[in-house]
Amino acid sequence: MQTKYIFVTGGVTSSLGKGIVCASLGRLLEARGLRVTIQKFDPYINVDPGTMNPYEHGEVYVTDDGAETDLDLGHYERFLGDATSQANNVTTGRIYLEVITKERAGAYLGKTVQVVPHIIDEIKLWMTKLGATGKYDVVITEIGGTVGDIEGQPYLEAIRQVRYELGSRNALNIHLTLVPYLEAAGEVKTKPTQHSVKTLLSFGLQPDILVCRTDRPLDHDVRRKLALFCNVEPRAVVASRDAESIYEVPLLLKEEGLDEIAWERLHLSEDMPHGRTGEHDLTEWIAFLKQLREPRGTVRVALVGKYVAHQDAYKSINESFILAGAANGVHVEVIDVLSDDLTEENVAERLADVSGILVAPGFGGRGIDGKLAAIRHARENDIPFFGICLGMQCAVIEFARNVCRWKNAHSTEFDPSTPNPVIDLMQEQKRIADKGGTMRLGAYDCTLLEGSRVREIYGTDRVQERHRHRYELNNVLRYKLLEHGMHFTGVNTSRDLVEIVELPDKRWFIGVQFHPEYRSVVGRPHPLFESFVKAAVGYAEERHQMKGAKPTKREKKLQLASAKV
Repeated sequence: MQTKYIFVTGGVTSSLGKGIVCASLGRLLEARGLRVTIQKFDPYINVDPGTMNPYEHGEVYVTDDGAETDLDLGHYERFLGDATSQANNVTTGRIYLEVITKERAGAYLGKTVQVVPHIIDEIKLWMTKLGATGKYDVVITEIGGTVGDIEGQPYLEAIRQVRYELGSRNALNIHLTLVPYLEAAGEVKTKPTQHSVKTLLSFGLQPDILVCRTDRPLDHDVRRKLALFCNVEPRAVVASRDAESIYEVPLLLKEEGLDEIAWERLHLSEDMPHGRTGEHDLTEWIAFLKQLREPRGTVRVALVGKYVAHQDAYKSINESFILAGAANGVHVEVIDVLSDDLTEENVAERLADVSGILVAPGFGGRGIDGKLAAIRHARENDIPFFGICLGMQCAVIEFARNVCRWKNAHSTEFDPSTPNPVIDLMQEQKRIADKGGTMRLGAYDCTLLEGSRVREIYGTDRVQERHRHRYELNNVLRYKLLEHGMHFTGVNTSRDLVEIVELPDKRWFIGVQFHPEYRSVVGRPHPLFESFVKAAVGYAEERHQMKGAKPTKREKKLQLASAKV
């Protein structure tokens, strides 16, 4: 079967949800028996988002093969359940770097290197690279930004050429736009979409399908008007309405017929591989949505981090809580706590009404004292605690200071002259000067200690998890920490690096050097998140029973949830 290509562009404004539309369409096509992957092309000049501040770009998502990528790849993996790679996220910076590297090596035989054809050809190469592997029936490509952006023009030209070379039978254009409702006028306005499509047409691209982001239903007259002035069929004007959860979007778009139109335009009924019917199988997705919509209670968990003011900085962690909550039959209410504002004096008050504490990843010294205060509060009050990456390192620092009584114990990231460097720069990192793409990145093996809590949670003795860090637990002080009661229950044996720490005398106290949130997918939440939420539910119920008070309506629901988990 010839690989089919679907290109998704956006207009009017950014942040309309192209990534969710791509992920939803991919899930619908996958449910019909197709092998689907999704890739994202970002127009910015950075080679990757790895050096960007989270307030600038949101979360940096990491793939198994060590690519630092856009957070939309997290949506792709959570919706499709398949791993992405370096080839699934390409930036303008990476395109230019590839072309310049080839030019320096003499690959262009003395030709003048130009945007056309060299930059365009490089974009086309990456657009078709995944399809050329033969692993996928459909490749969905999301173009970042909006049409009309100067930096996005080469991508539109590349799409035009790919569509011309492959033919309309094998390539499809979807354009996502905003159809706003003006309260003062009392009507939906189509003009922004018309202008967006006109801009797209100026680059030689005619959309086959319009996906219209709206907060209300689109009536027949609006659809007919959009179809008439944008040169599409009325049935190809698809409404993408606001939803309570992004996980409802695939079913909403199915009702709108998005995947059916794509199926017809790409002639998939005729080209479908033998033995695959093309009929929907959304049984597992619907079962997951039922769990999500009908929680038996609510549990409150604190997310302590330095970037909580940005809604996308901890995107995969928040989504992991949603997925783990559904698996436990509860809604996880995540309380964002800015670590900068936490102190030893106010931590008990600020975290008084939570049943679990997660200390998030990050870089730099700002907010570290607040994280240490939160960890000490969790440890001394036996509240379920989960530390991820820097959160795990802070747990080691807090333990060294307050249990081992090691004065000024710290990480050399924050205090290079500390007399007790329990966290230190990895040996190979000491020779690295460049910042971009040079951390310990991607999937590494982790062996789990027999008899440990994590061994029980995972149900196996070896796992692979994704990393993004430069600092590690200092092995020089490792066994002294062990003497005081901190257990090292996950280790990368090839490098003898500590991956997981536990306090076995606590109800649930685990810190991990890796990022488990990157492996949560719909229907398969990460085991550590699922176990942490279960522990939080149990703690909430136990705390209420100890108080001996009359349960509230919410607490009654929570008790029911705990009994059934």
